[in-house]
Amino acid sequence: MSLLEEVEAYQPYNEQEARDQELILHALREEPDVFTRRNALAHMTASGWVVNPARDRVLLAYHNIYHSWSWLGGHADGETDLLETALREVREESSLQEVSPVSRRIFSLEVLTVDGHIKHGAYVSSHLHLNVTYLLQADDQAPIQKKADENSAVAWFPLDDALKASTEPWFVEHVYAKLNEKLRTGQYQR
Repeated sequence: MSLLEEVEAYQPYNEQEARDQELILHALREEPDVFTRRNALAHMTASGWVVNPARDRVLLAYHNIYHSWSWLGGHADGETDLLETALREVREESSLQEVSPVSRRIFSLEVLTVDGHIKHGAYVSSHLHLNVTYLLQADDQAPIQKKADENSAVAWFPLDDALKASTEPWFVEHVYAKLNEKLRTGQYQR
């Protein structure tokens, strides 16, 4: 199944997801280079909400650009299998090698605003990340390590503490709280 078909089949959890699903579908159907950063207005990204086997802890990274604890993920960079993108990014950002999907299905959809910033010495204009989130699992006792050019720490947090650790209010309220709620209510099993 293509990503377009997966997003079309996805059942939104709330109004945010329904609205964002419409924008992502429009971009997948109409926008050029949506899987690469050549589309400077909006491009596809993938994130992993990485939980331990007990589903009571989540892995976060302290991101250098945003100066906040947040989920792991990144740009598709031409990859159309966003589950593979999420897995690759989690491995790169945490050094975890044993990470796997809890489900291969999309866990969440978000359109995320990215403020202009400096990356690798160059200015990156404000743009949108058309994000697909997957629920991933890893052993919370396995060794983890920061990726110095992207984050300054990686750590496991109890689910509620993860929300307290982040200093990005919109993410806490509209994304991370939703992901925890979906996890607790078994939304990934449907």
